[in-house]
Amino acid sequence: MKENKITLPRLLKKGLELYPEGSLFAATKREGEWMETTVDQFREHVRELSHGLHHLGVRKGSRVSLHSENSTEWLMCDLAIQSLGAVSVPIYTTQHGDQIKYILENSGASIHIVSNDNLFAETKPLIKSIESVKAVITMRPSRHKKLKPLEEVLKLGREHIEQDPGLLGRTEAEIDPDDLLTLIYTSGTTGKPKGVMLTHNNIASNLEASLERLPFTREEILGQPVLSYLPLSHVFERLISYIYITVGARVHFIEQIEEIRDDFLYVKPFFLATVPRLLEKIQTGIKVRGQDFSGMKKNLYYWAVYLAEQYDPESPPSGLEALKYKVADKVVYSKVREMFGGNLRGMISGGAALSPDIFRFINAMGIFCGQGYGLTETSPVITTQDPDHMRVGSSGVALRNVEVKIADDNEILTRGPHVMRGYYKAPELTSEVMTEDRWFKTGDIGKMDKEGYLYITDRKKSLFKLSTGKYVAPQNVENRLVNSGFIEQAVVIGYMRKFCSALIVPSYDNVKKRLERDGYQPETPYSKDEKVRELIEEEIEEVNRELDSWETVKKFELLDEPLTIEADELTPTMKVKRPVVLEKYSDLIESIYSEEQEV
Repeated sequence: MKENKITLPRLLKKGLELYPEGSLFAATKREGEWMETTVDQFREHVRELSHGLHHLGVRKGSRVSLHSENSTEWLMCDLAIQSLGAVSVPIYTTQHGDQIKYILENSGASIHIVSNDNLFAETKPLIKSIESVKAVITMRPSRHKKLKPLEEVLKLGREHIEQDPGLLGRTEAEIDPDDLLTLIYTSGTTGKPKGVMLTHNNIASNLEASLERLPFTREEILGQPVLSYLPLSHVFERLISYIYITVGARVHFIEQIEEIRDDFLYVKPFFLATVPRLLEKIQTGIKVRGQDFSGMKKNLYYWAVYLAEQYDPESPPSGLEALKYKVADKVVYSKVREMFGGNLRGMISGGAALSPDIFRFINAMGIFCGQGYGLTETSPVITTQDPDHMRVGSSGVALRNVEVKIADDNEILTRGPHVMRGYYKAPELTSEVMTEDRWFKTGDIGKMDKEGYLYITDRKKSLFKLSTGKYVAPQNVENRLVNSGFIEQAVVIGYMRKFCSALIVPSYDNVKKRLERDGYQPETPYSKDEKVRELIEEEIEEVNRELDSWETVKKFELLDEPLTIEADELTPTMKVKRPVVLEKYSDLIESIYSEEQEV
């Protein structure tokens, strides 16, 4: 059965009608203060900006780049661009100047929108050489005279509305569902960014199918506060923000991830999208907190924590087992819910695999925690969990309009209205990932059970073969390592070597706290301290016991500094750029394998 196609502005306008007149639509935290915007203000600003951009020459098919932190203004610009039938080109705040230049030139952006002077600093020396860019708009006051303030563009829009009040009615009617909506440049773990072409129907079809899998009814979330911290430049949080608009939720954009615990208490969110790393840190913090207790209180605390890691959402406990969880809830779980603001109904995790321990742990706390799977090229959702599809270790089942199958080499393939049109100006790259009958090759290795639950093993390009002929999926090992309260980051290596080794970034605060409790003051740098190495070695040995012999980490080295986005070691979604890390630490890696023998 062929589905009716729809444009995104139509869907989002219906959502905006759900908000009562004068009610809060969104709030952005800026310099510690929450800047609130009502739904009436938001709708009017979108209209004004649409007219202002049209006055500056933006037409159907024009490219408009958007370089900004998460904010109400980001959403406002996004909706204004799409209302004109133009194409948005989001840019991560962490991208370097040369990457931004490449994106602007490759996309042919005619208008560049930037949030503030700090973000514009890297682009400023390059912008003059980018012929396509005719104007730069700044959301915040600027010291640069050639930048157009957003307020000025809004004023232009108000004047233009008086001259042509029916403009948006015409531009929106002219948008075809198969028209290009956005060009999203995937940072990727290798090579230059690729411009993923997503149409209105790509996103709109994925949005409608995702709405059917929410862990609550639309009535329950209507008017509820939600929290946004993942970058809107990434399609995952962007789709989530569209879901929020479609169900009438009030979006709160945080300022700094370091303040998120205070933001939880202030916003009291009903829902949020997250990545596993935040949940790993929260779980680690809860475990470490137990070290402050002693005697019976400490024993009871850790009994509750470890009970949570045995919880199975697919088969909730009953009888005596349920009574145990009630006691644990009173002792620990209720306190954890208070940390999230006391109103958190659920969360969805994406971007990387969520460890079974954390999946069990959060759900045991009385908070729905599901995970989904997808890519930028798939708009993004392929599979997701919901209360009726919870299975430990899986990424749930496919959306109703999404096909999934496993190829002969175990690569995950998908087909449907969610699959991108292709890579912009790169037909040869598109042909590499698309089969003749429109199956998209995800580049991920996985399996699917008889009930349709998908399990992700690793990235196809991440798999490596030892010199012994055995294949290793490093992500599986790394996820187990970072589940330790004392390991912050891990990169497992071993391509064409006799054994696996790892570069480890310890969780230095937790390591220090543990050693000081034992009466030992670690020396700096910690990487040279034998007591620190012994503690990390114990954690690695604990993980090794759960692995096949060829997967075990035989040697490791500690890094003094964490891997960061700024150093180009991580993608904006916190995936390790393995080629970058392997090159940067090549000498250290060679020292690990200098004797080339197992230990």
